[in-house]
Amino acid sequence: MRFPKPYADFVQRLRVPAGFLLAAAFVWLARPTSTSLMAGLPVAALGLVLRAWAAGHLRKNEALTTSGPYAWMRNPLYAGTALAALGFVIAAAAPWLALAFAAAFLLIYGPAVQNEQDHLRSLFPEYAAYAAQVPLLLARRPSQPSPQRFEGRLYWRNQEYKAAGAYLLVAAFLLWKAAK
Repeated sequence: MRFPKPYADFVQRLRVPAGFLLAAAFVWLARPTSTSLMAGLPVAALGLVLRAWAAGHLRKNEALTTSGPYAWMRNPLYAGTALAALGFVIAAAAPWLALAFAAAFLLIYGPAVQNEQDHLRSLFPEYAAYAAQVPLLLARRPSQPSPQRFEGRLYWRNQEYKAAGAYLLVAAFLLWKAAK
């Protein structure tokens, strides 16, 4: 799906405010149980692991990243975010949150992905060939392994530790709310 450029640019600026609105809805609507926590928190953790793996390969605006999870899919950071959100929605045991998060991903992250792809095409001429071979979000096994390895310094430079901190805060909140 291709979004009109003015819309994509407009919602790009709404990502952070929309995130705060989703967080408020999450706090208000979450009704976690021990069962929902056991089902959802591991899913959210898998999303966090995918994001961490991606961040350890990403050299933003320096080189087209095609190693690690980028050999499997073009947008592992977004896929990891979606997986973490799904896990937290399951853990929160609030069906309305699923609808809100799905709408946010479609209407806000969809245009963000589009803008990012346009940016990568302008920076890296080889992006078109890469995009033709590697799916957007759904993983497929790469034809050959990449020689590049995860680099902890890239994880830190890309500030992915903030996502780990957010995971711990949300998990602690859900555990606290379930214990009430």
